[in-house]
Amino acid sequence: MKLSLPCCKTKLICTIGPSSDSENVLRDMLESGMSIARLNFSHGTPEDHKKDIELIRSTAASVNRIVPILVDLPGPKIRVGILENEPIFLERGNIVTLTTEKVHGTDNLIPVTYRRLTESVHPKSVIYLNDGFIELEVIEVKKNEVACRVISGGQLLSGKGLNLPGARLFATSPTKRDLELMESALDEGIDIFGISFIESAEAIERAREFARKKGKEIYIVAKIERAGAVENIDDILQVADALMIARGDLGVEVPIEEVPALQKELIMKANIACRPVITATQMLESMAENTRPTRAETTDVANAILDGTDTVMLSEETAIGKYPVETVSVMARIASVTESRRRTIRSSAFIRNLLHEDLRKGQITVPDMISLNVSETASALHAKFIITPTETGTTARRIARFKPEGWVIASNPRTSICDFLFFSYGVCPTIMETTHTGWRDSILGKLKEEKLVRKGEYVIMTEGRFSKGEGSTDSLSIITA
Repeated sequence: MKLSLPCCKTKLICTIGPSSDSENVLRDMLESGMSIARLNFSHGTPEDHKKDIELIRSTAASVNRIVPILVDLPGPKIRVGILENEPIFLERGNIVTLTTEKVHGTDNLIPVTYRRLTESVHPKSVIYLNDGFIELEVIEVKKNEVACRVISGGQLLSGKGLNLPGARLFATSPTKRDLELMESALDEGIDIFGISFIESAEAIERAREFARKKGKEIYIVAKIERAGAVENIDDILQVADALMIARGDLGVEVPIEEVPALQKELIMKANIACRPVITATQMLESMAENTRPTRAETTDVANAILDGTDTVMLSEETAIGKYPVETVSVMARIASVTESRRRTIRSSAFIRNLLHEDLRKGQITVPDMISLNVSETASALHAKFIITPTETGTTARRIARFKPEGWVIASNPRTSICDFLFFSYGVCPTIMETTHTGWRDSILGKLKEEKLVRKGEYVIMTEGRFSKGEGSTDSLSIITA
């Protein structure tokens, strides 16, 4: 067992694409701070995905790293079809036609992938393209075509998204295609999936049941992209394993001015529910073309971390951007500096106060009581490490939601559980059997051997001494190194 601490506690998801699907670039990204690889199954073929999975695993092995892979399923996302000569530029005031026919697009005829478009819109409906940067107003609906006036123009490429805020959509998630893609990923040993455009807990249950019929247990990241998902967030959190705030589509489906407050509310709800939460989309977008981010982007990343996000995600920046390694390095540096100052600029301790209120009411559970005490004890004693064996990962996640200053060393013998723990803030999972005597001394010995703790420093340890099973953590120990 080797303990290798990341450069920052906030986890970094990097989307793999043409800019990063080589061993050298991947290795440099890993060394710069990449924690998790994301494969966007909206693009490419199963053969492409298989090659990427093999490359990620072989590169990770070559640097003695564990790199979980998140497969992001496309869902019922509506996209622009193939444009014959791209990019095209839509001029404000011009008339363009959207068609459901399979044709190659031109400057004034744009194919879309949603067959029932004409049933979802009517004159005066608003249609957004390319994450809302292009706005169209419907002026006429025909059998297979929708004529629109360009309200806000811009450049358009094949495959860009199309949004119909407030419209009735005749599509459910996961789609038949999603399940086919999931099956191919399951065959490659993938067990972490992002489910797109969900609006209810039922969508998550359908995906989980499909995997179970294939004899697999999976972790599901619920992508919050629609108003319906926001409305049903409490039910979704009950069944999802993690949350992704996908601000690109969310910022089109709901009024954009609501997104900052929604982000904070969703992060808080996920923290309270002990679900890892990912903040995604356009975090360092300008670095797709430049070696430095804007000040606003830097502040956006820092604020997401201060809000309580476990993970930040890079999309186009590392998939098709010019500077994938530099972008990862910048993201990691922002995270590291923000974390170092979290204690002095934290505006509230809402979750801690909430549990204290439950304690006063006599409603707190034993696991919550232990995680609260662990957080406060580690802070008071400036403990660098919290060691916890965990049967399901729940104990580590309960502690991680407090964003402790020390690292959480979570031990479990199962690779799948340890992989998913990479999504939680400050958690350093170790694949290790914890039922044998001496496992505590083994971890402490390794910390001392690698000079991660010095003589006389405190280490916090939690475990289930008097009960077994999920939620059995019932004791806290303070150990002097």
